[in-house]
Amino acid sequence: MKKRFDIEILGQKVSVLSERGDEYVKGVVGYINERAKQIGDASREIPKLSVAILLALNMADELFLLKKERASAEKELEEKFNELILYIEDQVPKV
Repeated sequence: MKKRFDIEILGQKVSVLSERGDEYVKGVVGYINERAKQIGDASREIPKLSVAILLALNMADELFLLKKERASAEKELEEKFNELILYIEDQVPKV
């Protein structure tokens, strides 16, 4: 069941619905605010909208890299699994 959370990101208060627990939502909000602070600190006098756009771009980049790494790991695992099947088949006597 979804629960309403009142959160604050970049000084903006927002209500969101989530099925995740309190600690999860708190962690996500903390992560976003920390990343936004890092961007804001690196770029003095930058408008909040620009910080939000840069944050979205950085997080999308992270997501794409993680998806690429996951696909690569899945492919490698599938190749090893197929090698293992071939090895087992070679070890089992033919009937």
